[in-house]
Amino acid sequence: MIYTGFQPYINNDSRILILGSFPSVKSREEGFYYGNKQNRFWRVLAQSCDSPLPATIDEKKRLLKENGIALWDVVISCEIKGSMDKDIRNPVIADMDTLLEQYPIQHIITNGSTAQTLLQKHFPRYAERSVALPSTSPANARLNVSVWLNTLQQMISE
Repeated sequence: MIYTGFQPYINNDSRILILGSFPSVKSREEGFYYGNKQNRFWRVLAQSCDSPLPATIDEKKRLLKENGIALWDVVISCEIKGSMDKDIRNPVIADMDTLLEQYPIQHIITNGSTAQTLLQKHFPRYAERSVALPSTSPANARLNVSVWLNTLQQMISE
C-alpha cells in the first residue's frame, strides 16, 4: 500500500527547516509530524525554545511559527509497513527546490541518518545549509539531546 506524508508546515518567516524521513504510523494517525508520544522531538524543541511542551497540534504549530521553524519530510509518499525507515520502498522525493525558492530558509536540519542520506543523494547543493542530527525517534536509544539543544538554540538566536 502506498502512503502519503504531510504537506510542509511552513510560514513566510520560517528560517529553519527540519526534515524527517517519512511520518510514522502514529504521526499519520494523529495527522501531524512527530505524533508518537515516545519520540523526543517535541520535548527537545520545546526545551530549545524555552517553551512549555505543546500538547495539541495547534500548540505545536504555534511553537514552530513563533520560532521560525518549518517541518517536512524528504519522502512525500512511499510503500511502507510500520514506521521503520529501513522499510521504506519506492519513495517519492519531496520538491525541495520549489520550497526553498519560495521561503527564506537559512538552515536545514535533518532528523536522522535516512533524511540526511536522501537529502545528500537528491539535493547535494543544499549540503552547506544542512546539519545532520541524530534521530529523535524512540528507536534511537543513544540520542544525545544536548546536540539538538545546542544546534537549535544557536540557529534560533541568529
